Amino acid sequence: MLDGRFRSSIEVWTRPIGRSVRKTGVTADQVTFAGLVMSVLAAVTIGAGHLGWGCVLLALTGIPDTLDGAVAKASGTASQRGAFFDSTMDRVTDALLFGGVAFYLAGNPDYSPRAMMWAFAAFGTAVLPSYIRAKADALGLEAKGGFVERAERFIILGIGLVVEPLLVWTLVLLVALNTLTAVQRFAKVWTLADKPVVVPRSTRARRKARVGTKTPASVRWEARRAAARERASARRSS
Repeated sequence: MLDGRFRSSIEVWTRPIGRSVRKTGVTADQVTFAGLVMSVLAAVTIGAGHLGWGCVLLALTGIPDTLDGAVAKASGTASQRGAFFDSTMDRVTDALLFGGVAFYLAGNPDYSPRAMMWAFAAFGTAVLPSYIRAKADALGLEAKGGFVERAERFIILGIGLVVEPLLVWTLVLLVALNTLTAVQRFAKVWTLADKPVVVPRSTRARRKARVGTKTPASVRWEARRAAARERASARRSS
């Protein structure tokens, strides 16, 4: 939701930063990898019970995720491989962060042993909208938007880390919102996929169609040729 509404405003700020980072020689893939390193530190910090510092590292994890695209555009290196690497690292980051939360809940006697399952459920439902979008892109359809995207998930999880009594409830909220987002995207793709797809014929197919179809002019031309052959045959026989 935030990504769709404020993307243009965010790009106004990230574009000059991306150009500055490019001048240092840092590539977009290196920026993406830096975000992965930050997520590892955040997961370890959260798992160790330092939730406040974990929230700080969570916020820092979002910075490379915002800048890697700007660096790629500034350096002219935006590619399918870079998009694939970025998307894969996003899923790994989500797994690390929610894994850190699950580890903390499992080792904290103040929480029920079942509380950690909400962290796994939050991660599982967070992956589903991403999968729907990726599959829709592969089919040439669009499945962006929804109730929550990655930025909103970071914000909600950060609130739970800062206000620890709300941690489990923020996970429950994420499960609900992620599920609603998945249903929303599924319905959107289902509607778009129901429309008939017009497949343009290739030039060769059009030529074959023209060759195989007899027009009135071609019929008259063949009739004249047949008549000429008959006259020639009659002359030879005479």
